[in-house]
Amino acid sequence: MSEIQDLQVRVAQALLEIGAVGFTPDEPVTFKSGMLSPVYVDNRKLPFHPKTWKIIIDGFRVILRELEISFDAIAGIEAAGIPHSAALGYALEIPSLFVRKAQKEHGKNKRVEGGDITGKQVLLIEDLVTTGGSSLDGVAALREDGATVTDCMAIVSYGFPLAADAFANANVSLHVLAPFDVIAEQAHALGYFDAATLDTINAWRQAPYDWKPGS
Repeated sequence: MSEIQDLQVRVAQALLEIGAVGFTPDEPVTFKSGMLSPVYVDNRKLPFHPKTWKIIIDGFRVILRELEISFDAIAGIEAAGIPHSAALGYALEIPSLFVRKAQKEHGKNKRVEGGDITGKQVLLIEDLVTTGGSSLDGVAALREDGATVTDCMAIVSYGFPLAADAFANANVSLHVLAPFDVIAEQAHALGYFDAATLDTINAWRQAPYDWKPGS
């Protein structure tokens, strides 16, 4: 097992241990997009569990080192991405900033807050990637402010094919600490659910908009 594969397993297990990932195939949650889901991820729990959060921040550092990703600044998407981008920036002593979901209606009407990124290579940090829409909207905002953005790092991605296509079309490489297939495999191995539930989760991941409870 490579260092990155070992990291993915450790992060998946750590998220499961603090209850940041849940499985509710019989009582699906509804995402903001209207998509029904048999699972949920709540990485907002991480700052409440500093030892686990350290695993996440150290994991980002491993990916950056192993893939030799270069950057001048780190950005997080409002609001869930900000704690992780700020913590990583602090750990690396690299400037960090954040991207608002919408332009302010007062002041300087900015979406990108923190400093001038004209001509800088900016690394985007996300807590969770679903369809990739909010992440790539943030990429567009950073590029509009003069930054170059070629890489995004996320704690978790559901691994939807439509998200992979969206990142590829935007010329952004997505690097994930715990792909959801790894989380699901670890959860099954550790007894969080049975094989039938694993099949349900995999079916949802392949066709998320078509999935219904019992399908």
